[in-house]
Amino acid sequence: MSIQEAALDNRAAEMAIEVADQNLQFREVLIADGTPSGAQIAGAAGFSPTQQATVLHFLLDGELEEIRPNQSVDLGKGRQFVVVETDRLYILTINGERFEWPSRMISGAVIRKLGKVAPDNELLLDRVDQADRPMGPRDLVDLGGGGIEAFVARKPTWRLNVQGVTLTLHQPTIVVRQALQDAGFNPDQGWQIFLIIKGQPKRAVGLTDTVDLRTPGIEKLRLTPTGVNNGEPAPKPRREFDLLEVDEKYLDALGCFWETVVDGGHRWLLIRNYRVPAGYDQQMVTLALLIPPTYPGAEIDMFYTNPKLTLTSGQPIERTQVSAVICGTPFNGWSRHRSGAAPWKPAIDNVVTHLALVESAIAKEVGQ
Repeated sequence: MSIQEAALDNRAAEMAIEVADQNLQFREVLIADGTPSGAQIAGAAGFSPTQQATVLHFLLDGELEEIRPNQSVDLGKGRQFVVVETDRLYILTINGERFEWPSRMISGAVIRKLGKVAPDNELLLDRVDQADRPMGPRDLVDLGGGGIEAFVARKPTWRLNVQGVTLTLHQPTIVVRQALQDAGFNPDQGWQIFLIIKGQPKRAVGLTDTVDLRTPGIEKLRLTPTGVNNGEPAPKPRREFDLLEVDEKYLDALGCFWETVVDGGHRWLLIRNYRVPAGYDQQMVTLALLIPPTYPGAEIDMFYTNPKLTLTSGQPIERTQVSAVICGTPFNGWSRHRSGAAPWKPAIDNVVTHLALVESAIAKEVGQ
């Protein structure tokens, strides 16, 4: 066998492992032993014996086990190793579980990897005499400051004050009706509801509106029983553009709370507390129609709801993938269009006839 062939044969017999420094950036190296010692692993990572590197075995279950220089390793338990030059190990806890780390400094990203923190969970440094510190991926903590640093991983939370009752939520949005129910108020009792945002005039909202708690300055939902104004005027519907006279008479006759708003150059008709038939996950929604600038010469097309309607049967609703944001509130659009056999006719079609199309489309999905 030639020298070249022998070298190739020896290389084929080498084992591949992965080594990383304290930043947990793993790279593949080869080692000529199926049960390498700590010293061999340190050498493969580029450390000399005089550097006395610390070798941690990153086991398949996520544990970190220190390997002595003369200790053999079972690669069946994992082929990843953290190899660093240090004279001690530092202790930290993540959700009460103890971990060892060979570097005085540790980042939020490394803590997440060590603790297998889910991507949608927040990571906090637990502090006794002050608020817990949120840990971003590049935030660093000194583990050598005395004591054991404790970290907590949990689902992110948002808080909303509903007439003195504080709700703790695990999602950033909530429908007003649900907020009242969760706070122990009967939403159907009849309330004037105001969203209070710091530095802004109070804003009237309906039961089907959605509050986005990621909006800066949100303080509370204030409730006032209908008929008791406490010196405050009742909320007036916005009328930022006019509809046809026939439209306004029809909407007024329905007795519904409706508004016309202009947002981002688009003209919207909003109909609050629009009732939908049984078979949906909601009883009422806010219905939105996009009114073209040249209406009724241009046709009204599609319709939008907030919150999004889903069937209680779990069946998907086709052609409802469109979305829109109106005055900061997300709406879900239904792609329902007139056929060539029944085109829009400006002389006779209007909001009233389009609402008939809306009612038919919503009823059709539940077999009515």
